Amino acid sequence: KLLGQVYFLRAWVYYKLVVLHGGVPIIDHTQNPLASEAEKLFVPRNTTKECIEFICRDLAKAAEYLPFEWANSGDWGRVTAGAALALKGRILLWYASPLFNRADNVNRWEAAYQANKNAIDTLKLGGFNLAYLDNPGVNAAGWAKMFIDRGRNPEAVLVTLFNNVVDDNSSVNVWKNNSWERGVRPNNAMGGGGRGTTSQMVDLFPLADGQPAVDKDWNPIHGYNPNLFFNNRDPRFYRTYAFVGERWAFQGDPRPNGVTSYPYNGPDYVLWNYCWYVDATRRDSTDLAGFYVGSGYGADGLAGSYRGIYVRKKSDDLDINSSPTYKPYIMPDGKLVNIFNNSGAPYMEIRYAEVLLNFAEAACGANHGNEALAALRLIRQRVGYTGDCGLDEGLAGDRAALFAAILYERQIELAYEGKRFEDMRRWLLWDGGAKFSEVSGAPATWTLTGFSGNTCNYLDVRPLNGRNRTGMDIAIANSGPDAAIGANTVGAGQTLDDIDPFLKNHIVRPTPIDLRNDLTPQLAALETFYTTYLVRKTKRVDGDQYKQVNYRPYYYFIGLSSSAQRNNAKLEQNIGWQDVMTSAIGTFDPLAE
Repeated sequence: KLLGQVYFLRAWVYYKLVVLHGGVPIIDHTQNPLASEAEKLFVPRNTTKECIEFICRDLAKAAEYLPFEWANSGDWGRVTAGAALALKGRILLWYASPLFNRADNVNRWEAAYQANKNAIDTLKLGGFNLAYLDNPGVNAAGWAKMFIDRGRNPEAVLVTLFNNVVDDNSSVNVWKNNSWERGVRPNNAMGGGGRGTTSQMVDLFPLADGQPAVDKDWNPIHGYNPNLFFNNRDPRFYRTYAFVGERWAFQGDPRPNGVTSYPYNGPDYVLWNYCWYVDATRRDSTDLAGFYVGSGYGADGLAGSYRGIYVRKKSDDLDINSSPTYKPYIMPDGKLVNIFNNSGAPYMEIRYAEVLLNFAEAACGANHGNEALAALRLIRQRVGYTGDCGLDEGLAGDRAALFAAILYERQIELAYEGKRFEDMRRWLLWDGGAKFSEVSGAPATWTLTGFSGNTCNYLDVRPLNGRNRTGMDIAIANSGPDAAIGANTVGAGQTLDDIDPFLKNHIVRPTPIDLRNDLTPQLAALETFYTTYLVRKTKRVDGDQYKQVNYRPYYYFIGLSSSAQRNNAKLEQNIGWQDVMTSAIGTFDPLAE
């Protein structure tokens, strides 16, 4: 069992290196550090294919040695045979993807399909599956809760465990806390300030029937109204984001601290994060300077620290977990030092839904369309979809459209889990892979001959290059004398805290959205509130308006650092990157076999 874990960890390290750089030196024996043997320490890079095969051998050995599940509850979190095979499925999916598979060799897709199928079968033997599949709860409550379940979680294929021990400054530190909860919570809940998102991500989520809300150019479709972005959305939307007028309860009461910017007892917390501007010109401008020089302020004590939309995903919501994984730290005088710092929520690096999505993508590539579509529907059924889950039967026979549907589902299901950058690289989505001829030293084998010569065209998506991101505020509209923008400025002797009571007397807030109950009757009142008082404001988040994404074609394989090259004179640099040893462009080809 010990060897099984070590083989897995070695494979994990090589996996991280190879998907970033291509082939690296394979070291499978103890090296002699004596000066007389120093030359043997300098090992040249193996091919990517050799490294993939090496990783798969390690993972096969790990799966052979490891149990399907660990019998002792104290061993929960250790890697299992299923986790090893899930990683094998992931690495073979990489190798089948356009980044490595320019000719769309179906044999690679078939190998990834078989590996992921084997992983799923093995995981099931260990009790792994989609968590809450048969009990989605109200508004996908089960889906939300699985991220903070600390016991044996069937979703957690590869998991990092944390505890909520408070650091006591002892000689032996036993605390290992998860910082996510503090990071996503707003300042006025004693959080770290919250995590914002882009307007593109808000609009990306499907509607309640599974259809997209916007097209590839972000134009609204299927009746979607961006100003009422919260209406009629996929259940995961409400568990991924928090917005104006939504309840977001927590354990703890920061009010005894005597700070007016803590307006709620935790179990009663509601997010009122609308903002206002000193004049309509600034409100309607997308210029960053118009906001950040101090012309806009947030409600409920959020002031300049508010976010237009907050990332809520993986949050320990009191309404779905009555025994939070965090422990509020209370001083003897009753004041809170912090609420969310000491969180023991786990982190899932590989979860069962990703393995299913890996399987679906590989099955699609290997022309097993029906199996791919069935897996995709299962992902949606877990959050409450019924029938065809918004996925037409015709997808099974349209390989390109099915690939696009799978990658879209990955964006939704795995949002804010660190997977999108990898998918962008695997599928060459900055430019479709159409500009490899511009890479200095690139051979003809770099040309994308499969996938219609351009993955973006093949998937019918717009390349990310040439675009920029925008954020969004939910701002007070100039809808009448009671909400006049000019009246909401900070006057002489006033503070930001003086403004919010003024607004509360002029803006009638509705009953907040409560995810414990059916949303249909609740959204009507929120819609009236938004329509009467608020406007969705677009703002830039990438600096100057002329700055656009420009991902160079040689970036798809990241070059080696200068320090790595200096430590090993036999390390060739990747094609397209400067070799620090020769000052010339690199010669190592990550695609060569």
